[in-house]
Amino acid sequence: MTTQNKILVVGGSGFIGRHLVLRCIEEGLNVTVLCRKGLNVEPRGYSQITVDISNLSALQRSLKNLSFDYVVNLGGCVDHSSFDSVGLTVIAAHFTGVQNLVHCLSRKQLKAFIQIGSSDEYGNQSAPQSENNREQSFSPYSFAKTAATHFLQMLYRAEQYPAVILRLFLVYGPEQNKQRFLPQIISGCLQDKQFPASLGEQLRDFCYISDVVNGIICALNKPEILGEVINLASGRAVKIRELIEQVRKRVGAGNPDYGKFPYRQNENMALYADIEKANTLLGWNSEISLEEGLDKTIKHYNSMFNEKL
Repeated sequence: MTTQNKILVVGGSGFIGRHLVLRCIEEGLNVTVLCRKGLNVEPRGYSQITVDISNLSALQRSLKNLSFDYVVNLGGCVDHSSFDSVGLTVIAAHFTGVQNLVHCLSRKQLKAFIQIGSSDEYGNQSAPQSENNREQSFSPYSFAKTAATHFLQMLYRAEQYPAVILRLFLVYGPEQNKQRFLPQIISGCLQDKQFPASLGEQLRDFCYISDVVNGIICALNKPEILGEVINLASGRAVKIRELIEQVRKRVGAGNPDYGKFPYRQNENMALYADIEKANTLLGWNSEISLEEGLDKTIKHYNSMFNEKL
């Protein structure tokens, strides 16, 4: 990769997207960010396009006469609500949006289209979940992610479209949306208040943000992985209750009300990854332990909490 290589980061204003944009700037890539809302991070070494990828005509106008070597699609948001509630919007963001991107993007110099998938595509498959498992959608969100995966793999088989699907498990770290699970737990502990939680028996796979960004960077220039689905995760399972207790121990405060939240309907109680494929094809492994990652994340939110006092 060189400064001549152009990369488009779709959803670059989100948690993972912002970290990826900064890393791409460090790597010397020519970075363009595409998002619905403006992005403001330093250093400002990137171009910006503000558009909704579910709006085909607006996207066509925005991408006209532009071409890129790499595209990473982090667009959309995680929402497990019902079809009647948000289904059409979620499917438009995560499936229609991918089709629109493929339709509008020039293929002339495109080396890789990296689609960011989700562990939710596995549904209730047994752990550790492997890329060979058949997907089992249980929500409009997981359906839309699965549909995007199959669409891109079809294009690879039929037209050699340079798509790769990186299937993420639970990503965490500084600057994550405060409404997400771990920031809420950390916030509750820092404020030393009672906060609701499930019984916490679920096994989950948490991977620190810098490791995930490293995995994405590894995937950019490997033509041998085109058409593949690859898990990006730590490969280590931890009980949600144990994670909460680790946060409590590090903060020295907090009072989780275990059992206040019911488990989600059809929730998989053991969702953690088989990462052999990432090891073999990408030469990638997570480097930040859960303990180190929690320390870094708590330090970040603690500094924010103290600034408000």
